Amino acid sequence: MKKISKKRHLEMIIQNIPPFQNPKVELEQYSTPSTIAADLLWNAYSFGDISDKNIVDLGCGTGIFSIASSLLGANEVFAVDIDGQSIEIAKNTAEKMGICNINFFISDVSNFSLDKKTDTLFQNPPFGSQKTSKKGSDLKFIDLALNISRVIYSFHMASTRDYIYNYFNKKDAKVTDEFNYEFIIPKLYDFHKKEKKHVNVVAFRVENF
Repeated sequence: MKKISKKRHLEMIIQNIPPFQNPKVELEQYSTPSTIAADLLWNAYSFGDISDKNIVDLGCGTGIFSIASSLLGANEVFAVDIDGQSIEIAKNTAEKMGICNINFFISDVSNFSLDKKTDTLFQNPPFGSQKTSKKGSDLKFIDLALNISRVIYSFHMASTRDYIYNYFNKKDAKVTDEFNYEFIIPKLYDFHKKEKKHVNVVAFRVENF
């Protein structure tokens, strides 16, 4: 029998985390594809950014990065989302898995803070691609991330790559690595005309010491 790799095993676990029950278009609630989440998490784990570290999952949704970080040996995890329903799903999933080191917060990024910087932060902020979404939300996520974490993993539309890269530089943060992915977004909302849409994204690893 072929042995399953640890990365593939992680992906299989992530696939079992429930998606949004009632996705809200104004929050651009799209679940991060399990293959992509597993790849980024495994890279972060390989860089030494998860095991025995304190982790923030900003805009955690139903808890993919929070739960996976805990399973990969994180010391403590802070899961933050404005949507209480998503937090409840993440809580229930964590409880079923016997995970007890995740702290859940229902909060807008504008109101959230921590007493001291954590080690690593994951975020997949709203891209601002919908008319009903708040423009500049991604920059609010970045600003908060820079205030509360030393290492940041942040997803953005590939078309905004140069702008976001320069924004980090202006904040005296160093982009050390880039990971390019293709999100496949299923038909979730009434205005979606296609069964699925392919969106090119980039995930930055940023050091903020």
